[in-house]
Amino acid sequence: MHAAPLPPSARLDAALSGLAVTFRGMTARPDESNCTCHWGSDEDLALLKTPDVELYPDLLARTWRATDWTDRGAVLRRVLPQLSRALVEGRVEAWSGMHEVGRWFTMAGWTRWPADHAAPVWEFLDAWWVHTLTGSRPAVPAHELLALVAEASGTLTPWLATWEGLDSPRATEHLAEAAGEWEYELLGDQLPWNGWHDAEAMCAELTAWLVRHAAPRLRAHGAPEELLHRIRLLGVTGDARWGDPHWPGHRY
Repeated sequence: MHAAPLPPSARLDAALSGLAVTFRGMTARPDESNCTCHWGSDEDLALLKTPDVELYPDLLARTWRATDWTDRGAVLRRVLPQLSRALVEGRVEAWSGMHEVGRWFTMAGWTRWPADHAAPVWEFLDAWWVHTLTGSRPAVPAHELLALVAEASGTLTPWLATWEGLDSPRATEHLAEAAGEWEYELLGDQLPWNGWHDAEAMCAELTAWLVRHAAPRLRAHGAPEELLHRIRLLGVTGDARWGDPHWPGHRY
């Protein structure tokens, strides 16, 4: 007999607790270093080498933004329990978008960690994604979170599949908002965020998914005709796209 699945909020809480338990006691390497002029002081660095000490917000931000750690995986493990809660609560600010956070996850190589370390990270990302799609006012909008999880995992496929499977009014509202955010870049054949993986392939996958799945779904839920036409144009190429009477006049 299988236990009933947890509600999204309870599942996310459990995933956050799982990260805290898994990475309790983790520290940066004893010989880890960084530039005292551009990153922070020796005292700040010592905090990363001290287990289970809360980092003050600016130090946490400087830590995940830095890309030049000797052992990025160890640094991510050290901050992940605190960083994950800050992310969920909307207390992490990225300069150009949340894809930056996902890129840092990738640089830390977490998908290659042993299963007992990688699995809780997968569960956190998946639980957060479902919680966002089923919530009314997520701290991180769905279109930003998709960029984060896609960059963190190197793939769009499972995240889009989850969205497609959640055929609820709230998930559809997030889809309409996301499509509106994405249509300018996608109509210019560009991924809506600065992708670090195969941006061209991700752009093609996201475009095809919107044309195949989002268009009929949004039409059935009464989305504005202007948005529906812009999604339709994603399936049109060349002069037929630019010459369409509903072309929005974007200039690139």
